[in-house]
Amino acid sequence: MAVLPSKARPALIRAAQNAGDDYGVTAEPDWRSVNWREHLHWMDVDGGQVNYVDMGSGDARPVLFVHGLGGCWQNWLENIPRVAQERRVLAPDLPGFGSSEMPLDRISIPGYGRFVEKFCERLGLEQVVVVGNSMGGFVGAELAIQRPARVERLVLVSAAGLSITNIRRRPIQTWGRAAAAFGAYGAAHLRPMIVRPRLRHAALGYVVRHPTRLRADLAWEIMSGAGRPGFVDALNALLDYDFRDRLGDIRAPTFIVWGQEDMLVPVEDASEFERLIPNSRKVIFEDTGHVPMLERPQTFNALLMEFLAGEWPVSQSESAEAAA
Repeated sequence: MAVLPSKARPALIRAAQNAGDDYGVTAEPDWRSVNWREHLHWMDVDGGQVNYVDMGSGDARPVLFVHGLGGCWQNWLENIPRVAQERRVLAPDLPGFGSSEMPLDRISIPGYGRFVEKFCERLGLEQVVVVGNSMGGFVGAELAIQRPARVERLVLVSAAGLSITNIRRRPIQTWGRAAAAFGAYGAAHLRPMIVRPRLRHAALGYVVRHPTRLRADLAWEIMSGAGRPGFVDALNALLDYDFRDRLGDIRAPTFIVWGQEDMLVPVEDASEFERLIPNSRKVIFEDTGHVPMLERPQTFNALLMEFLAGEWPVSQSESAEAAA
């Protein structure tokens, strides 16, 4: 059995020129125009210091972004400014990632679900919209199961939680330790790697479909979360927990977004989430990898805002089929 469950394979560098006009195009407002220091805060949650972004305001339900394995709040740089134009937006570094401290208890998916619940409590939040990528989607779905009254709407972006629980443990653990070691080593050497397109392609090709189409500064920000102490424990947590038989308990409307060429979590999982979660629909981005919100941020943001407004988004291809 392969180390990774997906059948997708890396794209050639030259294929990036055919990725489409929206691929890698910065969303508006441009995250580079934001003074992020004004929106960064620290808070104690269960005895550990948590770093988080708090931006925007509005009467509608706040939006809580949850990053994935090896990630940090910067994984949502292309999305936070747009949503914050209309709503309050929160984006924490999960314990053990980014700048947040390791949790006192052993890392687990249910534990991360409880962390998000306590994070909301500390901020005096009531219902929220949870948007999670990869492991963050796993955590968001777990929260929707644990505390259905907390989650008004749920967005799963290439969410973990299905295929990863069925693959062989030893190869994936070996891969995970190698990835963690690479991240720790690369923290001091990332910038020259990111600036050169071919090296950027090599470093990010298993996560992003066309890394050379991402601007170097964005690649630097999202890779800055590598090598954090929670990585291996969180990877083991992904392998140890299966909630497939409880997904039917989710009552929040759930929007599922996936990249057709996701190499980390197979696109088939999108259909399985849609089958198992009662009130859900999916949209698949063609020629896109594991982080659609960064690869095609303008398109992703437009669909997300439709969903936040209470509508079921449809992809451009579905719209074209309907018109035909």
